[in-house]
Amino acid sequence: MPSYNEAANIQSLIDEVVALPRGVDVLIVDDASPDGTGDIVRAHPLFGSHVFLLARTGLRGFALACRDGFQWSLDHGYSVAVEMDADFSHDPAAIPRLLQELENGADVALGSRYVGGIRVMNWPVRRLLLSLFAGCYTRFFTGLSLRDPTSGFKAIRSRVLRTMDWDKCAANGYGFIVEFHFLATRRGFHISEVPIVFTERCRGASKMSLQIMVECARAVLKLGWSRALHPQRLSASQRVESLELA
Repeated sequence: MPSYNEAANIQSLIDEVVALPRGVDVLIVDDASPDGTGDIVRAHPLFGSHVFLLARTGLRGFALACRDGFQWSLDHGYSVAVEMDADFSHDPAAIPRLLQELENGADVALGSRYVGGIRVMNWPVRRLLLSLFAGCYTRFFTGLSLRDPTSGFKAIRSRVLRTMDWDKCAANGYGFIVEFHFLATRRGFHISEVPIVFTERCRGASKMSLQIMVECARAVLKLGWSRALHPQRLSASQRVESLELA
């Protein structure tokens, strides 16, 4: 969970995740939150056994936090990493269904707000319309067939993370989400969407801003340009070779 100023949510969220029957450990990747988020994590009774903290300094941002968290999971031998927000917009109760989707054969199980209908709680209409437009915009330029290509709630097999070329990810904000889906698909991995309910945060401040939205739009355009220049997707034999090399 990438976090910044989530002191109001982090304790309860950790408790819900570690209580899941699947035995999920928690890594909080905190960007030096001034509200003491990191201190709350360190004070958790399970800190050091099932709850961990990656306190980041220097260059910060959502994308770098995710990448550092993914690398931490690989370094510590986890077979699956689950990316989710630290504000309860992503329901921990959905994690077992994401993991089950991986067991059913998916390489990435993506929590989708728009599979089989719209499952968003407490959003104003303009925010919902913006999200739906972002999905259409992303599908048009990137060629992704995902109903919710901008979702940041997903379970990822370690073999996917080992083969990702992070140098091809230019976004530092939420545009990284689309970049990840695009690159994983180009590597031949299967992303399966799982219906979830997305609930707008009740506590704390949203990190979304005009600057982040502009960066996301630019990231999608760059991916579209890359797709136009290099339309060929990896063949099955190339995918097997890349896995062996990883």
